[in-house]
Amino acid sequence: MAGDQGKERRMIRPNKPNKSTSLTVIFILFFSILSGSACSTGEGSPQKRANDFLEVYNSLVSALFNVMEESSWDASVDVTPEHDGARVASGRALAVFLGDRAVIETTRELLSRSKELEPLTVRQLRAILLNAAGSPGTIPEIVKDKIESESRQSSKLDSYQFCFEHSGDECLDPITANGIDDMLLDSTNLDQRLRVWEVSKEIGPHLKPGLVELQTLRNKVARELGYSSFFDLQVADYGMSVDEMMDMMENWLETIQPLYKELHCWTKHVLAERYGVPVPKMIPAHWIANRWSQNWPGLVEGVDLDQYFADREPEWIVEQSEAFYVSMGFSPLPASFREKSDLYPVPEGSERMKNTHASAWHINLEDDVRSLMSVQSNTRWFQTSHHELGHIYYYMSYTRPEVPPVLRGGANRGFHEGIGELISIASLQVPYLKDIGVLPADAEVDQIKWLLNEALEQTVAFLPWSAGVMTFWERDLYENELPPDQWNSRWWDHVAHFQGVEPSSERGEEYCDPATKTHINDDPAQYYDYAFATVLKYQLHDHISKKILKTDPYNANYYGNKEVGAFLKDLMAAGQTRDWRELLTETTGEDLSTRAIMEYYQPLMDYLQEANKDCDCSWE
Repeated sequence: MAGDQGKERRMIRPNKPNKSTSLTVIFILFFSILSGSACSTGEGSPQKRANDFLEVYNSLVSALFNVMEESSWDASVDVTPEHDGARVASGRALAVFLGDRAVIETTRELLSRSKELEPLTVRQLRAILLNAAGSPGTIPEIVKDKIESESRQSSKLDSYQFCFEHSGDECLDPITANGIDDMLLDSTNLDQRLRVWEVSKEIGPHLKPGLVELQTLRNKVARELGYSSFFDLQVADYGMSVDEMMDMMENWLETIQPLYKELHCWTKHVLAERYGVPVPKMIPAHWIANRWSQNWPGLVEGVDLDQYFADREPEWIVEQSEAFYVSMGFSPLPASFREKSDLYPVPEGSERMKNTHASAWHINLEDDVRSLMSVQSNTRWFQTSHHELGHIYYYMSYTRPEVPPVLRGGANRGFHEGIGELISIASLQVPYLKDIGVLPADAEVDQIKWLLNEALEQTVAFLPWSAGVMTFWERDLYENELPPDQWNSRWWDHVAHFQGVEPSSERGEEYCDPATKTHINDDPAQYYDYAFATVLKYQLHDHISKKILKTDPYNANYYGNKEVGAFLKDLMAAGQTRDWRELLTETTGEDLSTRAIMEYYQPLMDYLQEANKDCDCSWE
């Protein structure tokens, strides 16, 4: 799914992942070293004491992270109570280590002498404190409850069976998430669309009790180290306050609003004509071919590329995604990637259940990289596969001695996602598709149709959802402690305000429509990462197109260009060793803004204004 296909997994979230190991011995060893070393006694220079502490910390955190990720992997590719139990145990072990009181006190003491420390040392220590805030050892029972609650929530989400037709408690017609998506994409029967849309929301009430519990637990954990809320803790990854993040989101929404309103207007008229009904003010949610209206596929004729992938095997899609990176000078993926990844749908009839959301994994913070996907032969999975390998190659780029394990992550979370999204753009560039034989060499492309489809499926429709609905609702949930009896009404208030979409049936508080979105449960208070990534990808694409490839951004072929590869490697190799604002300004020559997006879509804006000139475009 465009926009939020998958995401890197980071050490700051120890709630999800493994096998038991001699963890007690590890802890005893670490804390005995800590208590008897120069770190604790105050002997030696601050830099020497910090070096000793960081050497041991990085070594042990890598080992514990590996254990956690292995168990989380098992729990994601084979959902069973046993695997879930192992995930809980290993997540708890890592949480205990990250948030231990001695770690926090030592780190704070060293940071009190920050002027005497090297910049890279200070960055590591600050990262350690941020990680500790996710599981502070000063409240072990709360941390334990949070980890267990999150694991239960993940299991409910991963194992839920959607059902199109019930007979009491018996499901007569089970349907998969992919089946729901396919029906919303293909059906023109509004009654059928309404039914399948409602089916997609049935999981919400099952997840609401767990989310009520997590709202409290997550906030308690975050406040222990001085954050105002769990939302504030997650925003801290950017070095920003909640107000600064919300101001940035509002600014982006304001600048794209004229384009979004034109796109919304065009869409509701096209859909009304398709279904043979009057044009509404707001778009009914079941009219749109996405469960959350986060992107609007299937509206533009002549741009569906699925026919060109129909005779390709899913294995080819993954192989070509790797070839894309190798052509730019990156190394081939390690053999273990294919040996250990889970890349294709579970065979029909299999009793195994797995998480269906695409993701990339850096299991040991070294060379064990994996991806969880369900690749099929279509355009969406071609893009998603390129995107996921963007995360994998980001992992591989910063896995080097100059980047300590605790700083092996994107410049911020959104930066990591932005690289994957950038490659999503690159994967559908017409010259690339022609080079690899997907499109015929003589294929003609209508640029306006192409831009319109991209705006609907990738960007313009997505930003009010990501920067608006998701970000503002999770801000309300944690920062403003929104009461559970207001969750659904606030959700649909935001959907109406930001997206101009209305619910297709009465949605009282007995439902919990926000919880139907994976990220609310499993990747909480971070959805602005995707908005950030969307804005970032156009800024990077603009730079690559104009400054490196010397072409317009509609015909930029990265494939085979070593200079593009070198630019990306330099950008990714820094990991978290540098401030993201400094890194972006240095590489692109400007601060992050929606300038590149608005310039990119200016031809579409001109087209839509002409197409809508006689239409009522208001939705208020």
